[in-house]
Amino acid sequence: MRIAVLGLGEAGSLIAADLVAAGAAVSGFDPVRTLGVVEERQSDADAVRDADLVLSVNSSHDALPALEMSLPALRPGTIWADLNTAAPSVKATLVSCAGPDISVVDVALMSPVPGRGLRTPMLASGEDATRFSDIVTSLGADVTVQEGPAGEASSRKLLRSVFYKGLAAAVVEALAAAGKAGCEPWLRANISAELTGFDERTIDRLVDGTHRHARRRADEMTAAAAQLDDLGVPPRIAAAARDLLIDLRDRGLT
Repeated sequence: MRIAVLGLGEAGSLIAADLVAAGAAVSGFDPVRTLGVVEERQSDADAVRDADLVLSVNSSHDALPALEMSLPALRPGTIWADLNTAAPSVKATLVSCAGPDISVVDVALMSPVPGRGLRTPMLASGEDATRFSDIVTSLGADVTVQEGPAGEASSRKLLRSVFYKGLAAAVVEALAAAGKAGCEPWLRANISAELTGFDERTIDRLVDGTHRHARRRADEMTAAAAQLDDLGVPPRIAAAARDLLIDLRDRGLT
């Protein structure tokens, strides 16, 4: 089994090293980085010319160019696994670009790679997602196959990111303001207690309460955004919440 890894940054290098440790023959290419444990190649096309499986671990911006530069060298039947966090439309474009002889699998990395490497939980979709899963799980990977075309896995990851990254941004903004107000330890403890108690019923209460009390909460978040301005903290998240609530209020969805 020859596996090519395109992109030897933080994620790609850790995954490639684990593949080598598991006994796979791994070639790799990165225009600016090297990784001694893999067979270094001179270009994308050179790296994939004898590969059975290609892992593209570049960036969403480079996902399509990496495939386009590799296509002339890819052998029919090769699996092209795109691990980049890109929009579902990008994954669909990869499928169109690859044509009928190359199978594109959409792979979403569902947690940070450092500390896990190849064992990072992956969600895979696409016509050959099961074949991809069979190959890499035999080497130690943790893959869940998601039914649907390439793009379905990334869609689910990005939808989850709206919550996770949005939550992280809200915490960062709130703690920055609390630091200015002299009560950061209090807010840290309050946030921790609230998150510890989350369950599915909490989600229902959040959604229902947001719609039911949009009018009052819009006023509350207007005041919160004004307070952050006074503290010298740009109210990006507070203002976004305010605007959402105002929209719900004005559309009568309360």
